Amino acid sequence: MNHLILLGDSIFDNWAYVAGGPAVIDQVQGLLPKGWQASLLAVDGNVALNVLDQLKRMPSDASHLVISAGGNDALGVLSELHRSAPMPIMATLQILSKIQLKFKTEYTEVIATAMSTGKPILACTIYDGVPGLSPELKSALSLFNDVLLRVCARQGIPVLDLRAICDEPSDYSVVSPIEPSSSGGQKIARRMVKVVTQHNFGDRACQLYV
Repeated sequence: MNHLILLGDSIFDNWAYVAGGPAVIDQVQGLLPKGWQASLLAVDGNVALNVLDQLKRMPSDASHLVISAGGNDALGVLSELHRSAPMPIMATLQILSKIQLKFKTEYTEVIATAMSTGKPILACTIYDGVPGLSPELKSALSLFNDVLLRVCARQGIPVLDLRAICDEPSDYSVVSPIEPSSSGGQKIARRMVKVVTQHNFGDRACQLYV
């Protein structure tokens, strides 16, 4: 029996935003082949470092880990970005570099801890197709995704690129546009299951999947 564990935030723990439709965990379970099961440890509102606590609750029969984290870390710095404007561009870049370095330190710790379990890992980027997202905030998200991709590339961890997967307005919830809808969740679940069941985790390749 293979046991897939979903870790992170409301990208996976989206039941409150699907207006009675299936949540990601239900969609993943429905798509997994016979002999697989899925469990949800992700928590709506959690930041990257909260994954460390989620890993402590990992069931003993866990076989694969999928991590979607960082979106709430990005949300948490929005107020700082608003307070810092307008500023000379170099001063703004100094603030952004500090934000990026902090996230790099925290995300690196999360990935290192997940790797210490010895389980195959699939990571996810932070999507940026949220309806109404300003170009400035979309650029800010790229700082977090750059960290995520570099950390995973260094460790040979495959990445599911949610930026390319959730590329339509209907992929986002009408309850809260920063969360995946049932249709967006179905796209995420379909790609996730395909990668987890078909990727050769033994070759330590950081392949980007869309």
